[in-house]
Amino acid sequence: METNNKLHELRHSLAHLLAAAVLEMYPDTKNTIGPSIEDGFYYDFEFSSPISDKDLPKIEKKMREILKSWKAFESAEKTKDEAKEYFDNNEYKKELIEEIVGKGEKITFYTCGHFTDLCRGGHLENPKEEIADGSFRLDRVAGAYWRGDEKNKMLTRIYGLAFSTKEELESYINQREEAKKRDHKKLGRELGLFTISELVGKGLPMLLPKGNVIRTELENFIRKEKEKLGYSFVTIPHIARKELYIKSGHMGKYDAMMPTMTDENGDEFVMKAMNCPHHFEIYNAEPHTYKNLPLRLAENTAVYRNEKSGELAGLLRVKNITQDDTHHFVTQDQIRGEIEMIFGLMREIYETFGFNDYKVEISVRDQKNKTKYFGSDEVWEKAENILIESAKKLGLKYSVEEGEAAFYGPKIDIKVKDSIGRDWQLTTIQLDFNQPENFEMDYMGDDGKKHRVVVLHVAILGSFERFMGVLIEHYAGAFPTWLSPIQVAIIPVRENHEEEAKKIYDALRQNSIRTEIFSGDTSLGKRIHTAKNMLTPYVIVLGDKEVASLKLTIENRDGTKTENISTEEFLEKLKKEIEEKK
Repeated sequence: METNNKLHELRHSLAHLLAAAVLEMYPDTKNTIGPSIEDGFYYDFEFSSPISDKDLPKIEKKMREILKSWKAFESAEKTKDEAKEYFDNNEYKKELIEEIVGKGEKITFYTCGHFTDLCRGGHLENPKEEIADGSFRLDRVAGAYWRGDEKNKMLTRIYGLAFSTKEELESYINQREEAKKRDHKKLGRELGLFTISELVGKGLPMLLPKGNVIRTELENFIRKEKEKLGYSFVTIPHIARKELYIKSGHMGKYDAMMPTMTDENGDEFVMKAMNCPHHFEIYNAEPHTYKNLPLRLAENTAVYRNEKSGELAGLLRVKNITQDDTHHFVTQDQIRGEIEMIFGLMREIYETFGFNDYKVEISVRDQKNKTKYFGSDEVWEKAENILIESAKKLGLKYSVEEGEAAFYGPKIDIKVKDSIGRDWQLTTIQLDFNQPENFEMDYMGDDGKKHRVVVLHVAILGSFERFMGVLIEHYAGAFPTWLSPIQVAIIPVRENHEEEAKKIYDALRQNSIRTEIFSGDTSLGKRIHTAKNMLTPYVIVLGDKEVASLKLTIENRDGTKTENISTEEFLEKLKKEIEEKK
């Protein structure tokens, strides 16, 4: 935690340094806000004339010059009038000052060198000494609406990268370059996995046949793993009466709800943005006793969210989200055991995909804004403590993130590290004592009395769209054989080899091996190149030798070869590899 705070202070100090350099070079500029972010910092400005990425080297040079004189930040408390007088020509700062006063907070200025800014604090004690040579660089220029509202003026945002050392910065830049090569939008297009149509709508990706193969394999896999653990699968409609979401509290509290639709009777319906209220009504459709708990209801189904257009990104952020959703209905005594079971399932699934490094974040209430949440302090404290104690018992490293809980309960988020070291948030476990009260979900206890059930909201993969995007980048498009849209490519050298190619094709297809024959008028070299560009795990080139001997030479995707193998032997090897999901 100390390391994270130090890095935050470094990045925030650099945001100040950036503003100081810009105002010195472009005196007519109005500076607005400049926070630290995950990989560095940014600052938003209103320039009197436009700048571009080409201007960044000279701004960065000015930052390094100014840094030589930055020894310490000094703070000073100001009155509202003093603060507004200082920023007399900056309406953005005056708006922030009014907001600070409205919240009853103190107005503080921080000065380093000759630069003063409105700020809450969080800086390095001695920037000149603590910012290592080569540890930051300006990255890019982008447009950004003031306060993120597209109704406001468009400002110029300058992004910077910053890390503790030059080596860490260089490592991050190298990782980012590798990530560009793995961009799922680029690979998705090249491999024919999905498409996005302007006519259909942004944020509404459509899977092409090859992409649908991957999606189907993922759905079948997660379903089988859950069925082994006693999950019951259900099916719900994609819309519901508005009253369902009023009862659950989502209408009015969840701003990504889709607009309502009205039928001829005047009833209002909404496309579901979450599945839990439907599943609650399924639970309440039948009586329950302690003997049939835990009850695990599961469904692979889409929800629809009115995400902002500026936040949509390929498969990673979409408007139609297909979740591997589950709701666990349990007694209070079963909570810890159920969480332990969920972690076991999660570990097994992650290992299948090569995700062996992950971290746990526990999201709790914002203590300063409790009115945003359902339920009493007692219920929240109990739920939060159970999640923290469960993480401790399982020996998991965790952090506590205040203010990130859902409005009805705290949650555990699992972030995995991919093959090039990036973190992705996947599994979510939410503990809910409040909706069972809201929906009056009961079970008959062994004492013959009714008791409230407890709900765990769980998604292991998160969403299939996002998980597919993560996998495309994790594998750089080279999927393991069980997931590959084309598992075997057969390439007859000449036309007289096509009959034997068809026999091998039929034998593999009859055993559910996804196979394609690459024949046609193009040259052998081009056909081999095409098959390899599809990142096919196995390529069979079929010529005179292979047809005469009925023995195959298999070229593996990694460049190695398996020679003198029969179709039957190859088939058995393939089936074993696919079954074991290696």
